Amino acid sequence: MKNHPHQHQPRAEIGTFEPTNPERFAAAQKSTWVSIVINLMLTFFQVVGGFFAHSQALMADGLHSMSDLLSDILVLYANRHGNRHADANHPYGHARVETAATLILGAFLAALGVGLLVAAAMRLQHPEALRAVNPLALAIAVVALIAKEGMFRYMLAVAKRVRSQMLVANAWHARSDAASSLVVIVGIAGNLLGYTFFDLLAAAVVGVMIAHMGGKLALEAMSELIDTGLDEEEVKAIRQTLLNTHGVCGLHELRTRKMADNALVDAHIVVDPKISVSEGHYIAESARYAVLKNHHVMDVMVHIDPEDDMQAKSNSHLPGRPVLMEHLAERLGESNLTGNRVVFHYLDGKVDAEIYFPADQTSVLQAESLQTRCNEIANDDKLFRAIHVHCNHAHN
Repeated sequence: MKNHPHQHQPRAEIGTFEPTNPERFAAAQKSTWVSIVINLMLTFFQVVGGFFAHSQALMADGLHSMSDLLSDILVLYANRHGNRHADANHPYGHARVETAATLILGAFLAALGVGLLVAAAMRLQHPEALRAVNPLALAIAVVALIAKEGMFRYMLAVAKRVRSQMLVANAWHARSDAASSLVVIVGIAGNLLGYTFFDLLAAAVVGVMIAHMGGKLALEAMSELIDTGLDEEEVKAIRQTLLNTHGVCGLHELRTRKMADNALVDAHIVVDPKISVSEGHYIAESARYAVLKNHHVMDVMVHIDPEDDMQAKSNSHLPGRPVLMEHLAERLGESNLTGNRVVFHYLDGKVDAEIYFPADQTSVLQAESLQTRCNEIANDDKLFRAIHVHCNHAHN
């Protein structure tokens, strides 16, 4: 019992694009374009400057900046396609495009980091071929450090404001770039002081940092793609929100899974088995709304149970209404039960029946006698656990 968050939204025409969250989309686009411009400039100056200044560390940092440039382009693509509305083929939306992009980015960075590490290690095996770097490399490294730290602070502020996991990942990637630039500065400074191997050592450290960050991003994205649940504290909070809803008597089979920056929640709630279907639906909608209001959740599927079906016996073997009506009429010897209101409650592997007879057609003595017969039948019946007779209501 639920309303899908997208089912009442107008569907955009084929070929058009309309972001589900315009503010988030615009902020992500702007911050990513800023990052693209800065990384494009850094890549050029670091790679070219490192080549002419004979600094392997600066060139490695330049390749790091180039990887940022490529990842920014990937972020632009993912941000655009991940913000599309749900459609027939993607009923939960396209948010996991961001997750897939993060996985690709992480795998690429891990491979790049390992490559840089291996290249530096191979060159360190021939220390006689190492050369002193030009002081220009140090100046470029300092400028790169300042630019990357500034970019990190800017992008993290935007990511927190629009609550985007992918933008947070990209911001921390910029911070790792700043850290790698700091390592490069130390390596170049050591080389200028006469320790020529420091430059290559710094290049190796940068490779390790890139590989570590890439592996971390890839593992986090992979955990989401295999439907890893929310952390224990958040699940506990969602559970309490559901239990606090008026009319909810119990809760089981609470399941969660991440969907980019949001989550999907499934839950079975137990309600009084004798209430009406509409009241049960109302309780389910109340519980669902409470979770959507108080937690960062995209959608909640609430299943109504009249009992804890994890503990009670299964009712799947029991027959439907036509067979139950026929069996009940046969046991009672009443052929006109179809003219009366009969309510069935499927509970703990058997059925409770409530039969409503018109008060103006049934005396108190007749009702008492009929109830006695019903009690005797229920004591040994294969289908019915209890049969209750009501004759104090007008016939509907």
